[in-house]
Amino acid sequence: MSALLILRPAKMSDSDDLLTWRNDSLTRQASHSMDPVSAADHQRWLEASLKATKQRRLWIAEFNECAVGTCRADKLEHAWLLSWTVAPGARGKGLAHQMLQAMLSQFDEPLEAQVKLGNQASIHVAQKAGFRLIKEEHGVLFFYRD
Repeated sequence: MSALLILRPAKMSDSDDLLTWRNDSLTRQASHSMDPVSAADHQRWLEASLKATKQRRLWIAEFNECAVGTCRADKLEHAWLLSWTVAPGARGKGLAHQMLQAMLSQFDEPLEAQVKLGNQASIHVAQKAGFRLIKEEHGVLFFYRD
């Protein structure tokens, strides 16, 4: 049987992994907010995120039953804004594309992804998943998929 990547809803017990991934230096470089996040701020954010199910969806990606990243969707007025992070130890294995494909299967609405200019891995993943580049503003590329 081949290995399968799945998305499962995040829970409070994922907090340590999520914080570690968020504060990873490469993750911070690719994020809109590049500052490290404190454990207390992260805990408050995660608690609020898990309660805001109509506005935010948060998943843990697992490959061979091992957590390898996270996917998030935030409801905008016109679309869902998607973001993804591959865990540092799982990078370079093609998992981001699988994570995004799994996330796409959750939606039948327009989708958006915002990727910082220079984040070649995420640009490639977005384009491979059928997102179209719409515009660039202040070093951020806006991708859209109907």
